[in-house]
Formats: sequence, C-alpha cells, structure tokens
Amino acid sequence: MQELKRELDKLIEKLENADNFRATLENLVSVYPFSEYEYVISHLLAANKLTLDEYYDLRNSYIDRNLYLYIFEISAPRGFGDKWAFGHLKELVPDFQRPNKKLDPKYSGEYDFWLDWMDKKNKSHGIRVEIKASRAVDFEKPDEPLYIKALSFDSDRPFDMNFQQIKTKCADVFLWIAIWRDKIRYWVLNSNEVKKNKYFSKGQHRGNIGEGQLHVNRENISDFNGYEVKSTQIKEAVIEAYKRLKKMKPRRNFR
Repeated sequence: MQELKRELDKLIEKLENADNFRATLENLVSVYPFSEYEYVISHLLAANKLTLDEYYDLRNSYIDRNLYLYIFEISAPRGFGDKWAFGHLKELVPDFQRPNKKLDPKYSGEYDFWLDWMDKKNKSHGIRVEIKASRAVDFEKPDEPLYIKALSFDSDRPFDMNFQQIKTKCADVFLWIAIWRDKIRYWVLNSNEVKKNKYFSKGQHRGNIGEGQLHVNRENISDFNGYEVKSTQIKEAVIEAYKRLKKMKPRRNFR
C-alpha cells in the first residue's frame, strides 16, 4: 500500500491544483466501494495525468505485490486454517485425504491429512500429516488489522510466525505454510525433526503434555531453508520426510 501511495503522490504533484486536491482528500468521506484511491485515480485520468495504459500498469503492479493480501483479510483462525489452508493444499495435492476411522481406526482428530503411499515392496503406508499455517505481519503494530500490517516478502520489518499446538506424537509429517502478501513458502519436516529442532518449545500450555510451539522470525527463518519445498514438490517431500522418520532409504533429499 505504501508503494501505491508513493506512486499516486508523484502523479498528484503534476496536478495544477495539487495543494487544493490534497486538502480535499483530507476531508474525503469514503463508502465502499468508493474509496480514496478510486477518487484519486479518476481525477488523474480526467486531468490526463494518468493514461489508461499507465493505469493498467499501476493496477497490475499492485496486484503482483499483493497477490495474497486477501488471505490476511480472513479474520477467524478457523476460517484461515480449516478453510483456506486445507482447501489450498487439496488443490496442490489432490491425494491428500481428510482422515477418518476407515482410513485410520485410531484416528480421533489429532492430525489434518492422510496420505496413502506404496513403497517399492508394494507395502502400503498411511502417512499422518499435520498442517500449520501462519501469516507474516508487522510485529510492532499489534493493534492494526492484519491486512494493514501484512508484510511483503522483501520487507525488513520484524515478524513472528508462531506455529502452535504442535503435538509431535500425533503426526508423522508436519507441513508448515508461511504467507506474505506477495509470496507463500512451504516447509516439510517429520515429527522427529520438529521435536529435535532447537527452536521447538515444549509445554505450550500448562498440563498439555506433548504439546509445544515453534516461532519463526527474521532471525531464524534461514535455519529452515533445508526443509523448504516448492508447491509442486509437497507430496514428494511429505513421502521423503516420512522415509527419514522411518529410517528408510530416501529417494530424494530436498536439503
């Protein structure tokens, strides 16, 4: 948003009555879908200070910088996790199944996805996958709405992604999703790799045995580069993480 404001500010300077126009903006009343930006752009177009092609470039550039901003507008945690994250991953990995007692007789809600995998010996494996998702927001703006404090990937502002309620005994593989306003990253670790990670903190809540949390921030995010995978590699990465857990010979090491 700051970049868009800067670009529009430069164009406003070209108006003959730039000072009067800015004074009008200070008292402008906006009601959805009419906003300050719509008001500025329409005036710039009418004054021939912004061509239609330049407007398209401005619009496309903004969309590219804010491709995932809509995810920050999902306020309810369950709406973000249970709806967006699960739906997003089902599109990327159609073979992910929502678990039930037919797939796993021991299942009682401990993990999010089940993945069937057949090894070279034609032995079937059911991989329990737990999903954790978090959004990169400005850590020093706690009172602002998420979509206002949403960070771009190249921002140097501080953030703290807290992956909570991690129960390493309840899943084989953990898939973490990190969202910036212009980028999504994925990390895949098996339960043992999470448990032994130096940033994993056990005992998130008093009395919750076996449950912990892990903070990812600007200072330690590079330590997880070895577990990062592309969106097209998620299924294979889950299988390889499971192999590492079971001490099976990996076919591919994403690190």
